[in-house]
Amino acid sequence: MMVQELEDVVIRFSGDSGDGMQLAGNIFSTASATVGNDISTFPDYPADIRAPQGSLNGVSGFQVHVGADKVYTPGDQCDVLVAMNAAALKTQYKFAKPTACIIIDTDSFQASDLQKAAFTTDNPIEELGIKQNVIAAPISQMVKECLAESGMDNKAILKCRNMFAVGLTCWLFDRDLNVVENFLREKFGKKPEIAEANIKVIHAGYDYGHNTHAAADHTYRIGRKAKDPGIYMDIMGNKATAYGFIAAAEKAGLKLYLGSYPITPATDVLHELSKHKSLGVITVQCEDEIAGCATSVGAAFAGALAVTTTSGPGICLKSEAMNLAVITELPLVVLDVQRGGPSTGLPTKSEQADLLQALFGRNGESPMPVIAATSPTHCFDAAYMACKIALEHLTPVVLLTDGFVANGSGAWKLPDLNNYPDIRPQYVTPEMKGSYSPYLRNPDNGVRYWAVPGQEGYTHILGGLEKDNKTGAISTDPDNHDLMCRLRADKVARIAVPDLTVEGCADDADLLIVGFGGTYGHLYSAMDEMNKAGKKTALAHFSYINPLPKNTAEVLKRYKKVVVAEQNLGQFAGYLRMHIDNFTPYQYNEVKGQPFAVSELVAAFTDLLNP
Repeated sequence: MMVQELEDVVIRFSGDSGDGMQLAGNIFSTASATVGNDISTFPDYPADIRAPQGSLNGVSGFQVHVGADKVYTPGDQCDVLVAMNAAALKTQYKFAKPTACIIIDTDSFQASDLQKAAFTTDNPIEELGIKQNVIAAPISQMVKECLAESGMDNKAILKCRNMFAVGLTCWLFDRDLNVVENFLREKFGKKPEIAEANIKVIHAGYDYGHNTHAAADHTYRIGRKAKDPGIYMDIMGNKATAYGFIAAAEKAGLKLYLGSYPITPATDVLHELSKHKSLGVITVQCEDEIAGCATSVGAAFAGALAVTTTSGPGICLKSEAMNLAVITELPLVVLDVQRGGPSTGLPTKSEQADLLQALFGRNGESPMPVIAATSPTHCFDAAYMACKIALEHLTPVVLLTDGFVANGSGAWKLPDLNNYPDIRPQYVTPEMKGSYSPYLRNPDNGVRYWAVPGQEGYTHILGGLEKDNKTGAISTDPDNHDLMCRLRADKVARIAVPDLTVEGCADDADLLIVGFGGTYGHLYSAMDEMNKAGKKTALAHFSYINPLPKNTAEVLKRYKKVVVAEQNLGQFAGYLRMHIDNFTPYQYNEVKGQPFAVSELVAAFTDLLNP
């Protein structure tokens, strides 16, 4: 057998919601990250709790882009499409390249399956006009034969057929089965018989490819280019966010408290943090979103690093308690994993339309710092810095991620916390004992001094009513309220954030692309593709949104043409116009619930460059 080396490959696993496509994709991406490949993944699953089996609405997909070098997106289209049933082929074929290899389970293409998938003939390959290489294998039957002596019932056996597809793709791309075996034994540690059954099926899929040369007369290998030395793992954005919170608490020497209420797609952060009681993490699943935020405000008052997690609809409910954190000036991190809205909207899809809500969605003058994570692996750093800002400036902070980066994953180098900046809250000093006022401020940064309850000599009252700037007593004085509003706003405005950087043709670009948050990989890829085609393009991408980097206006007004690309109807573009005089950028807006397609970005941006 010949082995052909590739720079990158995109694989899409698809099937019924109960077919384990997310697990199949996670296994393949983990096997790839462990051997030194870079990865970018995109889980694409329905919002239905359980759509009817075999229906078009019930199709679940998982796309993984594996590269020898850095990869920034899961890819617009796939090189290999695994379709475990007829509905998956019907809905997912549009994601396959013209040169793709398509793998189907013929046992799930019976007459009833074709009818559920709305095929009108008994030949779905011909009906869809598929010209690609199709591997049509009776996967279900082969899995039954493989596990015939396992003692498992028929339903349990068929749950393993996703592993056959994993084994076949592992053969096709020369993946190490030892890594896969270790993954399964760890995942099913309490059910070793299930782990061994899945491992047996994976080997059956691998052997099927090897013995029949099912896909081609050669296999492929994705090369590995030099990386920074260290230990790498495949990590999802939500898990990286959770780890960032834990790291910040460790660095600050504080207990981490999470008050939360389950909501898609943020719940995994609650699940992950609940596993780490040994690190002093306290998690409370509250009765509702309001209680989740309110208990976190209480934990902040008691001296903890307090976090609350949610998505857009939960931010609506938390807004009153968030405002309480504003007026009491307590450190609180509010994680908003954005999803499609309004209302219940698209619970399992991704969007960037909570930006203005994060910035202004509260009553009164209630400024909060806002940070946006740019990738699954960047979620760790963004969470860490959100905690640092909250604790050092005694303010609530909104951390924006989105469904794409939260559920997606990347190859993450385990960090050394010694390389991260210290977190040093501004506590009261011994000299203040007996004369402490809760709104006594450091003139250098406008931050009040933090007295944790229980410290003798620092008795004070905080609450939702406006307080006197000097005494901390309740005040309705107009001038005092005006002053306090300005002091709270000035404190946020004075937070130091990194300068905005420009990538690509920074000095002479004909077009500057601007974005924020989770669209970074797609915008970078579009810029890179255009520059390779000889079109001078640059990218300025924001992670710090409030306050904006101090050089924002200088950078953005340097270029003749600027386009702001975002997954909403123009919220960030409008926010930039508020802060930059005579700034009128072009806009590229989508609210489809899906990541940007790089090819569509390139086409749209190229049109802007044409005279």
